[in-house]
Amino acid sequence: MKSRYFVTGISTEVGKTIASAIIVEALEADYWKPIQSGDLDNSDTHKVHTLISNTESKFHPNSYALKVPISPHASAAIDNVEIKLDNIKVPETKNGLVIEGAGGILVPLNDKDTIMDIIKPEYKIIVVSRHYLGSINHTLLTVNLLKEHGFNVSIIFSGKKHPTTEQIIQKMTGVPVIGRIDEEKEFNKEIIRKYADKFKPELLKL
Repeated sequence: MKSRYFVTGISTEVGKTIASAIIVEALEADYWKPIQSGDLDNSDTHKVHTLISNTESKFHPNSYALKVPISPHASAAIDNVEIKLDNIKVPETKNGLVIEGAGGILVPLNDKDTIMDIIKPEYKIIVVSRHYLGSINHTLLTVNLLKEHGFNVSIIFSGKKHPTTEQIIQKMTGVPVIGRIDEEKEFNKEIIRKYADKFKPELLKL
């Protein structure tokens, strides 16, 4: 079985979906977003699909598609459903699989489970970090918690270059850095392909 890559972020709106598209394209892997909260007409699965050039990748349906763009536990309550881990089944595929989380690793799914509870030990975790006031703390907390649980962790930086932030995170975590996704005027298939070619060698080392 080929590798499974779980893409998480240090917060919301840090660039997980663009990073996921790049990884999918680089590895010609399948894509799966277990839990989608809100934006059902233009979901993350739709967005990734429109950015991919290769013909090998398949896009698997969400386990939960919730209507309101808030934390999954709260969105599920509004939809009058309960998120259960047993219903989140990994798609059957012989291809590599990129799994995109919702928010960060401790986002609640229900009264006791979080995103971290759907991450399996064999997954390779890619943390997307974007610079803002407090992002160093959020990145270190995320990476260190994952490392404490024995996960294979790496980082993709997203947004404008901020050397001092990136350097201290690299130094204090000691995990591989795949690269940085710059601010772009737009993200289209050509831009995604450019980053896919750039990141592929580092992704294959994980």
